[in-house]
Amino acid sequence: MCAVMGFIVLSVVTAACLVAASFWARSAVVHRRAWLRAEREFGSDSDAAALARTAFRKEVHATSLYGALVIATAVGLIFRTHQSVYGLTLILVPVGLSLAFAHDFLNAVRISAERFTIERRAVEVLTQEQLAPKAWAARLAPEDLPDLTGFELGRVYQAGTGMMAGDFYDVFRVAPNRVAAVIGDVTGHGIEASITAFQAKYLLRVFLRQFRDPAQALEELNRQISTLERSEEFISLVVVVFDTAASTLRFASAGHPAAWLWHDREVRALRATGPLLMLDPRATYLSREIPLDMGDLVLMYTDGLAEARNGDNLFGEERIANVLRRDPGVEPGVLCKSLLESARDFAESGLNDDVAILAVRRH
Repeated sequence: MCAVMGFIVLSVVTAACLVAASFWARSAVVHRRAWLRAEREFGSDSDAAALARTAFRKEVHATSLYGALVIATAVGLIFRTHQSVYGLTLILVPVGLSLAFAHDFLNAVRISAERFTIERRAVEVLTQEQLAPKAWAARLAPEDLPDLTGFELGRVYQAGTGMMAGDFYDVFRVAPNRVAAVIGDVTGHGIEASITAFQAKYLLRVFLRQFRDPAQALEELNRQISTLERSEEFISLVVVVFDTAASTLRFASAGHPAAWLWHDREVRALRATGPLLMLDPRATYLSREIPLDMGDLVLMYTDGLAEARNGDNLFGEERIANVLRRDPGVEPGVLCKSLLESARDFAESGLNDDVAILAVRRH
């Protein structure tokens, strides 16, 4: 009678262990998929992959444990070794817990898989947020400038602490013998300032092709962009139009920091000829014309360069002009980089504002 009871009990234990082993094996398969997915999406050294790998190994461990118990109890059944069968009934305790918590375990697996999906989407969102300022900067202050015959160009751009910038520059041909160079800055940071800068940049392209005089182009831009009714935004901007046929340059500036011209062996300031854009839609602007010789260079920049700070001292316009005076024959690209490095060295706590620098030489 005892032998029969032992056989029955051992059969129940074997079946229970087999069910538990099957459950843990299924869970291990799901965890393995989650692990491999985490490695693909986040990298084999990521925290997500490490957690998934550990969870998978726990499931394998449990599967192996119950699998070994299945073998042990099956051997007992085959060879009729039932003497310790009542001791083996203790196996029913973890088996019962496994079955009782089966739903929770499977739910945890589902949550783990969903977590990886959420993490992946979070990474995608963060990536897009990181790329967005770069994408705007690529449009407002592109790294690659056009190859314009008869001109040598240099530029540099450094983003400040804000996520989005309002600094921009542009160089393009408005007619076969005329090239326009523009640099500007919208007050503030964020997406609104970047949108305004984008609109101003490309509207100005249209108006500079429509009006030969850059002052007229600025007046029209001011009228059009003032309709945006963004009371807290203003634009400082300077535009220089090089006319190779007439050997002149004509410039107009809307409240922008002085640009510098190397001409006739001296450096001269190209100062504002009208107020900031968006300050008064009826504002008027003047343009000034200057002779243009071979080797002449125009240096333009946004206020983040001049306002680099060391205590109460600013880097200032004169330091910028002095860098040009020291080596007026330097390549435009080298000049821009030297200016940025000088401002970095001067600034006590680094450059906090956006800085854009553009240099154009006639050759």
